[in-house]
Amino acid sequence: MSLSRPELIKPEIAGIAEYVPGKSIEDIARKYGLDPASIIKLGSNENVLGPSQKAVEAIEAHSGKVNIYPSSDASELVEAISAYTGFPAGNICASGPGMDGLLDNLMRLLISTGDEIILPVPTFSYYEVAARANGAIPVHVNLNTDLSLDADAVMKAESSRTKVIFLCSPNNPTGKQVAEEDLRRILEHTRGLVFVDEAYVEFSDHNFSHLVNEYDNIIIGRTLSKAFGLAGMRLGYGIMPAWLKQQYMKIATPFSISVPSIVAGVAALSDSAHLQKSILCAREGRDFFSKNIPFKVYESQANFVLVDVSPFKSKDVVEIFLKKGIIIRDCRSFKGAGDSFVRVTVGTGVQNEKVVEVFEEISAQV
Repeated sequence: MSLSRPELIKPEIAGIAEYVPGKSIEDIARKYGLDPASIIKLGSNENVLGPSQKAVEAIEAHSGKVNIYPSSDASELVEAISAYTGFPAGNICASGPGMDGLLDNLMRLLISTGDEIILPVPTFSYYEVAARANGAIPVHVNLNTDLSLDADAVMKAESSRTKVIFLCSPNNPTGKQVAEEDLRRILEHTRGLVFVDEAYVEFSDHNFSHLVNEYDNIIIGRTLSKAFGLAGMRLGYGIMPAWLKQQYMKIATPFSISVPSIVAGVAALSDSAHLQKSILCAREGRDFFSKNIPFKVYESQANFVLVDVSPFKSKDVVEIFLKKGIIIRDCRSFKGAGDSFVRVTVGTGVQNEKVVEVFEEISAQV
């Protein structure tokens, strides 16, 4: 009897590389024989301050109601996002799991076999996974040497088959923002849609949501996983033109956000004090890294920094950190990133000092 039937899998899946997540505390504890409680996890850009206490209390208060289906479109959460962003509910779609759910739904809505997507690289890899699973052909465009967006190259890469252009601002893993002038040029040039990933927008100096009122071909993707500290609840949302939301809701998976996640999201969005504390922690921490890590640290608008550890290799540097119980991200899994970049999430003050100490030990080996 056959143990596999690969012929049943649609051909678009064959060439997709498996998504590489950040390493977990449990994995590292097992591999290196470490106490899980001693491990510092700075590889997945989570909020090191944890969630809002209001969110925790909301989850506890509604834990006895999980036998009842949530609202099919998470309308309570949509209203809370509306209040937070200032956009009417007609421009907002809540999604689960996280922003990845938004991407999956959009690709199911927009992509037909043979359509092209444009991806400036290195960037978040799930865009390509979601698009290729629906038959898209990825067109990769390199960033400039300073890791900023090459808008001219993006526009040059466009063809009659281009359906979506993906832009991440601040970009993961570089931390750099897209210039508004470049974004406007791309929006006005393309015949397709532009998806702007603003997962880290709360940590940055600028956002592009206002452009939804000016252009009918822009989608803003956001998440409550980062600044709001709800990565485990898997909440995302999109801000988009009303015409697109009407079409999106036709294919959006109903009841995709659980009751605990909805109430946690509503509560977290109301806790401005926790949000501001989280933003301050990230901004102070990335400044500390920039001034004290003895390698090239790229300017970041996110809650992480990108570090070029040349002449060392990223895999060797990450291994040194792991043996000391600190998880950082090897960026080799990001297409076009090369083999000398690591990404470090901003931690608490004590955690950040430990990170710098390890970098200093490595630097002394040169």
